[in-house]
Amino acid sequence: MDKITDTINKIPGPSHNAMDQARSRQAELTKPLGSLGRLEELSIQIAGMTGVSRPKLLKKAVCVFAGDHGVAKEGVSAYPQEVTGQMVYNFLHGGAAINVLSRHAQMRVVVVDAGVAVDLKEHPELIVQKIGYGTESIIRGSAMTKEQALKSLLLGISTIEQEKKKGLDIVALGEMGIGNTTPSAAIGSFVTGIPVEKMTGKGTGIDDEKRLQKINIIKKALTLHQPNISDGFDLLERLGGFEIGAIAGAILGAASLKIPVVIDGFISTAGALIAYSLCPLVSGYLIASHVSAETGHGAMLEYLHLTPLFDFNMRLGEGTGAALAVGVAEAACKLLDEMSTFEEAGVAGKE
Repeated sequence: MDKITDTINKIPGPSHNAMDQARSRQAELTKPLGSLGRLEELSIQIAGMTGVSRPKLLKKAVCVFAGDHGVAKEGVSAYPQEVTGQMVYNFLHGGAAINVLSRHAQMRVVVVDAGVAVDLKEHPELIVQKIGYGTESIIRGSAMTKEQALKSLLLGISTIEQEKKKGLDIVALGEMGIGNTTPSAAIGSFVTGIPVEKMTGKGTGIDDEKRLQKINIIKKALTLHQPNISDGFDLLERLGGFEIGAIAGAILGAASLKIPVVIDGFISTAGALIAYSLCPLVSGYLIASHVSAETGHGAMLEYLHLTPLFDFNMRLGEGTGAALAVGVAEAACKLLDEMSTFEEAGVAGKE
């Protein structure tokens, strides 16, 4: 716990000085004040995160954490569990949606095996830090042990620290894990107080009958566990996933280094709820990319006081929405930094 505590203690609040300078510059740029809407707000927000009044987001990465879930064996997904490992290989071969969008955004893809249920073949771009061969089913006991919960958080922190050494100005967070909308819905419902029926969607595309089964499983898990709502560590241990814990740790690690974090959809937001429970200051470092088509995602974002940048009716995961949003964040910062002021352009300002 010492490492996690030290990381949390290093998380500062946003730099109001940098935000004030960014806001002043926005007022001087060759445009009516506020005419770029959320882009102006986003650039000021990122200035506060980084402590730099004219931030540049040159070095970008998406970290995709993969892990399996024991609850998948309860029939909550349209796909078999072996798809998790198969999709990891797809990431490594550059053929998944996240690879396409990351190439578009000129981001590197970091793939981490946090707990896939099988041993994966060695690959130079695969980081193997397997905490276990999938979690336990959350209706039969805690998802993981206390030690495993600790390791998953530490994995996320260490991943960000290693990527920082390579250069990291902004990070997007993604995941892969068949069945992981079930623990995410359990976490989301428990933390926000939203009824399970309203929090639970169709995940990978299950039918109405399977969705009802999924709802009943989540209700059973919540009745069984009743974690401490103010203790993200307990929440992770009882209901979470290895990749969800790693996402929470990555958020803590990035915030401690003043690195903006772009969260993706339903699962990465469940990780954000855990990180927020451990340290509410992390919300100042989070950028919500989009609102997922998963039913309860909007309520999770509202709980975190986050407004998504867009709604494209997406629910793929992998970090795809976050990758798109990194491009938006970069554009916002370029506008702040590269536009001319009225004085520089010789344009008459507002009287």
